[in-house]
Formats: sequence, structure tokens, C-alpha cells
Amino acid sequence: MFFNTGDLPAPLPAELREKLERLSFPTLGHYLEEGFVDPEVRRVVAAGGRVIGTAFTVRTTATDSTALHHAAGLIEPGQVLVLDTGGDRRHAPLGEVVAAQLVARGAAGAVVDGVVTDVDEIDGLGLTVHARGTSMLTTKLHGIDAGGVNIPITCGGAVVHPGDVVLADANGVLVVALDVIERLVDLALQDDAEEPELIEELRAGAPLGSLTGASDIVATLVTSTTPQ
Repeated sequence: MFFNTGDLPAPLPAELREKLERLSFPTLGHYLEEGFVDPEVRRVVAAGGRVIGTAFTVRTTATDSTALHHAAGLIEPGQVLVLDTGGDRRHAPLGEVVAAQLVARGAAGAVVDGVVTDVDEIDGLGLTVHARGTSMLTTKLHGIDAGGVNIPITCGGAVVHPGDVVLADANGVLVVALDVIERLVDLALQDDAEEPELIEELRAGAPLGSLTGASDIVATLVTSTTPQ
């Protein structure tokens, strides 16, 4: 195995960022099936709120955080550290020191497919972190010749490329290609704009199925399966 490194991803376009800041992320779940990180990767530090940025990817090997320490000093403002731990869920590669470096570099957040530590201290630093949980057992600097920076990785079952758009909140994490989110964002914002009116109709007594068309679909299904 050998250490690999790729190019630094481009920043998120300002116009797209402005739109994403207004978007309810779960709305994208109505249109996409891929890119959703395993629900076990949850927000464990909410200090910075929602996360919007481009993926700065790192892959480490179990027990060794050499690649992460190197990469933390390279991340650019607005980028999100997305860490593939090679399947390790016992050793925490990210703690207060790494988080402090990420904050100093202007990172938008961190997503770890594994466990983290020092969550109280990280909360004080203001960095939002998603992970599978916490641990007091940490990685070490073994210098294993493996892993990499800004290379394709997997995180919670989702394939992540450097520069992909990362959206994360209390509901979970979504990683999506830039061109895909650019095509979807206006449609999703339109859905968000229509939702308050839908909720008001529900409060007024209208059945959800009649408003969404689901009841008509059910009626068609029942008709098609009724013996003649």
C-alpha cells in the first residue's frame, strides 16, 4: 500500500452556497437515492450548526492518524473534512488538537466514518462534527505508508470525491456531486416555499392523501386489483 495525494478541491460557488443556506436539506431526499451517509454517522458536536461546504477527503488506516495530521494543515476555508478510517470504529482520529487546526484553517465542519474524542473541547472550539460515536481510545502517529489526501474515499457507505458538496445537519449527512446539486437546488427551494401552505391546509382539515395525490393512486391500485 502507498500514500496518495490529489489536487485541492475548488471552493463552493458563492451563488450556490447562498441557495443552500436557505434550503431544508431533507427536501433533497425526495429527489436523490445516492450519497446519503449511513444514519449511524450522527451529529456529535453541534457547535457550528449546519454544515455546507466542499469535501476535503482523507483516508487513514486503523490506529494511525499520520495522514490526518498532515491533511489538517492543508484544508481551506469552507471545506469539510470527510474522513475514511478504513473501517476502524474503536480508535478516535479526531480530537481537540486536530479540531483546533481545522478551525484555524477555516474548515466548515468534519464528518468521520468512525469515532471521535474530546467532544466537549471541540464544542468550545465551534466546530460541527458528525461521527459514529465517541471513544477515549485514540490513534497514534505510526507513519504507516497507506491512506491519502484528496482522493476518492467512502464514508458511511457513500462514495466521496474531493470537491463534492457536503450538506449535514441534525438529520444526517449528504454528499452530492456539484453538477447534481446545481440542477436540483432551485426545484428543492420551490418545494420548501410551497410546504407552509400545505401544512396550513392540513391544519384546516384537508387529508394529506388528497393533497399529494396519494389517495387517488390508492384508489387506482384498489380498482386494478378488484376481481371483475
